[in-house]
Amino acid sequence: MIRVLLADDEELIRDALAALLDLEPDLEVVDRAGDGRAAVEAARAHRPDVAVLDLQMPELDGLEVTEELARVMPSCAVVILTGRGRPPHLQQALHAGAKGFLPKGSPGGTLADVIRRVHGGSRWVDPALAADALAAPPCPLTQRELEVLRLTEFGTPVAEIAARTSLSAGTVRNHLSAAVSKLGVANRAEAFQLAHDHGWL
Repeated sequence: MIRVLLADDEELIRDALAALLDLEPDLEVVDRAGDGRAAVEAARAHRPDVAVLDLQMPELDGLEVTEELARVMPSCAVVILTGRGRPPHLQQALHAGAKGFLPKGSPGGTLADVIRRVHGGSRWVDPALAADALAAPPCPLTQRELEVLRLTEFGTPVAEIAARTSLSAGTVRNHLSAAVSKLGVANRAEAFQLAHDHGWL
């Protein structure tokens, strides 16, 4: 039997996945978690062979849980499920240690097959997401420009961004101006949105 942990913040999805996997004779769902921190605790308690994690969860997201499990329980393979997979998410998940990555809209039998594959030591990535990742443009922004741009999400004033990043207000403005210019948009709100849509933030 392959012991499986499910973690998703939507109870309906957790229950549906559990019901689906319980139909498989070689898979056993040992626990379910509604957030990332609970997922780590459940993994420590039940020692699953495979953890199926939602990419976006409260407390810790799927990537953070993946990193934690790779550290404390490297024998547990991770499969990331996502409702909106973007190329950078795929790259981040694989870098964090995930062995599988697939959209929630995948056919029913796919998840069980992916669980078996990663438990056997293979990797599996949804072919459409893999193709998108290969064709995706690289991020033109520096890490510092991304850091500053990320802090503009809620219209945060330049002075506050400067204080939070230990930069001068002028340097923050320069980084934001560079991001706007590199992305070919009109203002920092559009720069944030474009970077967010590409999964760079």
